[in-house]
Amino acid sequence: MSTSAKQRYVALDVLRGMTIAGMILVNNPGTWSKIFPPLRHAEWFGCTPTDLVFPFFLFIVGTAMAFSFSRYLDGTLSLGSGFAKLYKRAALIFLVGLLLNAFPFFLVRPDPGLTFWENLGSYYSRLRIFGVLQRIAMAYALGGTLALWLKKPCRIAWAFVLVLLLHWGLLYFFGGNDPYSREMNFARTVDLFLVGSDHLYRGYGLPFDPEGVLGMISGAGTVLMGYLAGIRIRKNTEKIEAVGSLYTWGLVSLGAGMIWSIWLPISKPLWTASYVLYAGGWTLLMLGFFVYLIDIKGKEKWFMPFRALGMNPLFAFVLSGLFAKLFGRIIYWQTDSGRTLTPLGWLYNNVCVPVFGDNPAGSLAYAIIYVAIFTFMAIILYKRKIIIKI
Repeated sequence: MSTSAKQRYVALDVLRGMTIAGMILVNNPGTWSKIFPPLRHAEWFGCTPTDLVFPFFLFIVGTAMAFSFSRYLDGTLSLGSGFAKLYKRAALIFLVGLLLNAFPFFLVRPDPGLTFWENLGSYYSRLRIFGVLQRIAMAYALGGTLALWLKKPCRIAWAFVLVLLLHWGLLYFFGGNDPYSREMNFARTVDLFLVGSDHLYRGYGLPFDPEGVLGMISGAGTVLMGYLAGIRIRKNTEKIEAVGSLYTWGLVSLGAGMIWSIWLPISKPLWTASYVLYAGGWTLLMLGFFVYLIDIKGKEKWFMPFRALGMNPLFAFVLSGLFAKLFGRIIYWQTDSGRTLTPLGWLYNNVCVPVFGDNPAGSLAYAIIYVAIFTFMAIILYKRKIIIKI
């Protein structure tokens, strides 16, 4: 999902890197019981800064597509090869996400009373199917299909409107008397039918997955919104004109999302159309700001660590998830007092708590250190010109 070297906007890499840093930050506090309110997700309706992180990334996926897909749309490469690469990449991203959910697999602590195949079946019976990478894969596949198939920006713009209306209609007409509730929403119904309750996320007090199948439709809307923004900045010969356009459409999108929320609540778990417009508006404004600051004013050096993260985003995100499981759950020891401690638990309790306290500040300090670890790794790869692609 990288842009071509000749047309690359450095601001796009920086914003992608900042988004990955944000995703790692909010997913890895020192303790979940002590978090500053802006670093929490909204309970169901509404939008906190944390709720903007994921749509920022999906939007940027679409923006980068506008550069990479140009080779297929101008005849440099065949359209068929574009579809093949799109689906191959989406399948790989989905598979990586599924394996990340499955890690450390059932072999780490198998039940000695069961056979290999019985252990495998027992583990699969409670494996979560969906997740962040799976949502990226599905939305990327659908959004990319529409972009390659429709080709022209005006048609893609209509497709963007239609997918938002389609998602709204499915929620409204098939969600019962309370279509946007946790219990009645159609997104939950679809996932329960397709994979069953044992394979869904349970963080909302019942089987419901915020990265389920139905949200792929509105998620593709976020991708297409980013794609249209990418076309706009790619075709503007003057970058200052691109900035003006991004700001204009950003404000329009913000306003439209807030107005639509009167009838359709802004909800990240449901990825409602109003949420797409609201989050997309903020992304447009932020992208315009960084294009101006970095690509026009030349302040690239200020943001080198984030650019490094932005060049290897999925590598950093996946590795952060693996580290959290490996050093936060799997590897542990017993202290003299009988307390179980992990390496990451030791870092929080023996470094962050003594300096900042066992409070939201200490929890945030831990998260920042955790982000810094993967930023350092990304900088090493960046300086060696290593880009790990899927």
